[in-house]
Amino acid sequence: MNTDQIKGTLKDAAGKVQQKAGEVINSPEQQAKGVAKQVEGQTQKAVGDVKEVAKDLAKK
Repeated sequence: MNTDQIKGTLKDAAGKVQQKAGEVINSPEQQAKGVAKQVEGQTQKAVGDVKEVAKDLAKK
């Protein structure tokens, strides 16, 4: 596991919390920010996944 995977997973989780908080306080702006943070986190994790695959292939 690399830093992009870890940071991406944490951003995704934080985005989910922010989205739910926005729902609770009825704030569409916070909900949208939470969704955006989730997308950013998922993208960063995907980049990390690709790096791991490349690293594994390089070892072979």
